[in-house]
Amino acid sequence: MSENPDKTKARETLELALGEQIHALISASHALNVRSAERFDATMQPAAFHLVRWLYSYGPTSAAALAEATAMDRSSVSRLIKQLEKAGYVSKEPDPEDRRGVLLSLTELGQQSTVGALKEKESTFYERISRWNDEELERFTTMLRRFNGFNG
Repeated sequence: MSENPDKTKARETLELALGEQIHALISASHALNVRSAERFDATMQPAAFHLVRWLYSYGPTSAAALAEATAMDRSSVSRLIKQLEKAGYVSKEPDPEDRRGVLLSLTELGQQSTVGALKEKESTFYERISRWNDEELERFTTMLRRFNGFNG
């Protein structure tokens, strides 16, 4: 039994429309990330803020784990961490579980600067959902969690 061509075309149209909206979200998020990075420290590359943002969200880690988690090569992470450390945003401490290892973490200045940079991004997204009622927000969050693979 073959599928209805009209139904197939309608589904393709819906999938293309979804793709357009996902692309718009990714593009808007990237633009906000670049602006947030500039607000964090205009002298740093946006990739440095990507590392800082990861440390802010997940806490201390090794340079190797940070490179893997952010899909960046180790040499780039090492170079950026040196810049962040020199600027006072990141510190290195001995790993309590492996004395030969080093953990990277945000300093107080790094934490404060990250929070300041993220406020702009949060306010932009908040503005977009501010007129949604609770049911719409809950439905959007549920659907986004499912799309991102976080449903059980």
